[in-house]
Amino acid sequence: MNDEVKKPVTLTVGNKMYPNIYLPAQVRVKRGFRPTQITATAEGYEPGSVTVKKKFNATTLWNIWLGGIPGFAIDAATGAMTKPKFEQYYLPMKSDDPTVNVEKAGERVTRDKAGQTDLERTVIRWFFDSDPRGARIYWRVISSVPAEVKNTNELYLMTTPFEETRSFNILGLTYENSQDVQIEIKVSKSGYEDQVKRFNVRQAIDQQEISSYFEMVKKER
Repeated sequence: MNDEVKKPVTLTVGNKMYPNIYLPAQVRVKRGFRPTQITATAEGYEPGSVTVKKKFNATTLWNIWLGGIPGFAIDAATGAMTKPKFEQYYLPMKSDDPTVNVEKAGERVTRDKAGQTDLERTVIRWFFDSDPRGARIYWRVISSVPAEVKNTNELYLMTTPFEETRSFNILGLTYENSQDVQIEIKVSKSGYEDQVKRFNVRQAIDQQEISSYFEMVKKER
């Protein structure tokens, strides 16, 4: 969902339903160690869900931020013994409407007509976060069709948390060959192991989002 679009969602938290919620919003999460399932539905989007797992903690009130399409916040009062496992959760919701015109699926991104294809006009939400935060983010293109779309070197984005809307202006890319192209995201932080994840470009285009959460692992001494 574009950040400019404001649509109400029906939010189901465990067995309790909250209709006509405008996001961000705050709701209560049930106490105890059992995971809580959260589902969001909105007109024009397929349902999205996330499971909030919990762990031991002495604090009674915690904030959980959910981002995606759409994104929202949950004020989780889980009791004196538990808290959500993570402070941030991401809940992507895929649009029911195709982003790219099928008749224009073969249009290729070129330097000659920059910004003229449907792909270049399709806004994709990029969101990456890590625990701990402050990890440096790098990205590059990994292509299975190098004759059409070339691999690229790593490019620095910024540090986590990172959120931005951008299009896929990758030279040679078409909607048809996007299923053979991946975006590789690497996060790096001093004292922690590097982490790498890859995301299929076709899926990112269809979902209008490319996002993930990285749990950093300390290096062994």
